[in-house]
Amino acid sequence: MDFYAINSLRENHAGWSLLRAQNAPLALTFFMAAFTGPNQRNLGRQELIDVLDDVLFGLRDSEGEDRFPRPAGEYLDDWAADERKWLRKYYVPGEDEPHYDLTAAAEDVVRWVENLRGRDFVATQSRLTSIFAVLKQLVQQSETDPEVRLAELQRQRDGIDAEMQRIREGNVRVMTGPEALDHLQQLTALAKDLLSDFREVEQNFRKLDRQVREQIATWDGTQGELLESIFENQQDISSSLQGRTFQGFWDYLMSPQLRTELQDLLQRATRIEALATSDHLRSLATLHQDWLPAVEQTQATVRQLSQQMRRLLDDKVFLENKRIMQLIRSIESGALGTREAPPSGAFMEIETPSVDMVLPFERPLYEPSRKVLLDDAVETADDGDVDASALFGQFFVDKERLRANIDAVLAEAEQATLAEVTDAHPLSQGLAEVVAYYQLATESDWATINPEQSQQLAWDLPDGSMREATIEQIIFGRPA
Repeated sequence: MDFYAINSLRENHAGWSLLRAQNAPLALTFFMAAFTGPNQRNLGRQELIDVLDDVLFGLRDSEGEDRFPRPAGEYLDDWAADERKWLRKYYVPGEDEPHYDLTAAAEDVVRWVENLRGRDFVATQSRLTSIFAVLKQLVQQSETDPEVRLAELQRQRDGIDAEMQRIREGNVRVMTGPEALDHLQQLTALAKDLLSDFREVEQNFRKLDRQVREQIATWDGTQGELLESIFENQQDISSSLQGRTFQGFWDYLMSPQLRTELQDLLQRATRIEALATSDHLRSLATLHQDWLPAVEQTQATVRQLSQQMRRLLDDKVFLENKRIMQLIRSIESGALGTREAPPSGAFMEIETPSVDMVLPFERPLYEPSRKVLLDDAVETADDGDVDASALFGQFFVDKERLRANIDAVLAEAEQATLAEVTDAHPLSQGLAEVVAYYQLATESDWATINPEQSQQLAWDLPDGSMREATIEQIIFGRPA
């Protein structure tokens, strides 16, 4: 970067303006308390005002009442204004209250300020190990010579065999306390960096969508060309570097096998004795739970982009149809106006009607149809090894029956949880019935889902064993 590029960032970048702002300490303190500290996103206005009021109360008590005289709502509006762009203000479908989220530029400043505080020790060993691991994977996975790759795999297998032999002999090497804290610090830093990356990915998706909508608003070509352009831009979003890497992360996180392995590793990491006194140990067990809401928010943004493009296209089609109807109405009005007093002379020319002539010799001669021979020999397949039990093991979950179960419980109470409903009407179709109850709750206005509480559901299998599921608390209320 040269002088002019850096000067342009100084004048226009939202993060730089945050560092230069007079109330930067207040803004950064609030951002840490509301967003980065508890790893939260998409907070309502009233919730943010409550958090900011608490911050302002503590500062005014120590710094004086005149230190920050403005109310909390004005600070939020100022930080979300176009000239600041530290907060993103938007509305969630179906809600009147505005929501706020930290922008990628503001989060970069928060992370930078947190790093200025310093660390207990620098994670040099774990960083070096990570560098070697990534470098090895880059070189080995890019190698095209089969002999080289086989030799590397053989070397890895020899190393594993040697390590297994040392363990059998009782020579088990355990990571020391400083090494464990070193790796934990790097793991926590990488997890926070990953959460901050989601905001930047989401911002890039919105930027791409804004370009598409600007193109639609100023389009003056044909409808087919517009559709082709929209599909190309939508493909660019999904096939861009951001889109491919994000989709790869989403597929990795949604893999049941990998997710189970990740949860097992996190639980085992929390039981390491060398990390028992670490402050980050509690957040380590729920590390993956912080990723899911952030990833879902980014996925929702991508879905919203497609909906907006479809809505803009529908609006353009509506305007064109409206213009066509206006032209038709004007023609009809002109015809009615000239019905009683037609103009003299010829005022419209119509081509003379004519009869299409078809000569007999133009007709083709008769050609008999060709007979096609079909090979109708049927070969009997060997289905001795085919397991046809799956064809007869299908079942259907009747949602009307589940709704009747809910109504029967609510006939005696104003509200009831899903656990109370299943106690009165035990689950007979296992996990599929639980999913059907969950779908009824999401589609009903008289049901609420409380993510802060969980509930246990159990059912018996045909072999006599029991299965349990832990889900968010679902409360059904009696319809008004």
